[in-house]
Amino acid sequence: MGPSAPEWGVAIAMPDERRIIMQGRSASSEAGDPIRVFRHELAHLALHERLNGFPPRWFDEGYASYSAGEWGREEVLSTSMALAMRRIPSLDSLDIEFHSGSGRASAAYALAYRAVSDIARLDAERGLTLFLRYWEEEGDMERAFRAAYGTTLQDFERRWKERTIRRYGVVALVADFTLVIGLFMLLVLPMYLTRKKRDRRRLAALVAADEASERAARESALEELLRDLPSSSSTDTPPRAPPAAPSP
Repeated sequence: MGPSAPEWGVAIAMPDERRIIMQGRSASSEAGDPIRVFRHELAHLALHERLNGFPPRWFDEGYASYSAGEWGREEVLSTSMALAMRRIPSLDSLDIEFHSGSGRASAAYALAYRAVSDIARLDAERGLTLFLRYWEEEGDMERAFRAAYGTTLQDFERRWKERTIRRYGVVALVADFTLVIGLFMLLVLPMYLTRKKRDRRRLAALVAADEASERAARESALEELLRDLPSSSSTDTPPRAPPAAPSP
């Protein structure tokens, strides 16, 4: 939403002109469901028209995602390194994240959706209805929030951070740990296999050397035994003289 869109954007809403621009049929599959995208942009126009002004960017994007039923937004939180490290930006600072590249922007959209959906859960029967009515009448988000939900935005944000980290922090940590293990195995496994193959060759060489040494020792011992045997000339009985012929 706004006067310009990043290169990875798929649509843009211009509330002042009541205009929506979307990628056409040449858009990639990453653009998502065009009907849902259109509903997202229509929600921007409706919110701005009702409030007669510009709400905070985090609420604007969160409300549009919530109205369009973009439940898949929260999936990105399951692999968020920030949540794995138990860090989460404030709602106001999300405005910067929307312009910080597709990866960080995806997390910002997910957090904004999560925040607005959590606000709607504060009133199980009416959701955002009273809040938006008071906001329209009062022209002030903070006063409307207190009137609708009996608490402050600051207190809500604190509890929202705690719930989000508690819900997704462990999942993100496990996902990141699994990714690290996968990368570690990808880098280390080839070296391990190479070393194991080298060790097998070295072991085979050592076994062959031991066998050759044992064979040489056996041959040397046999030669020593043969050398120590007595010679045949010293053991044979000397020949006897033939008997003398009788005298005539």
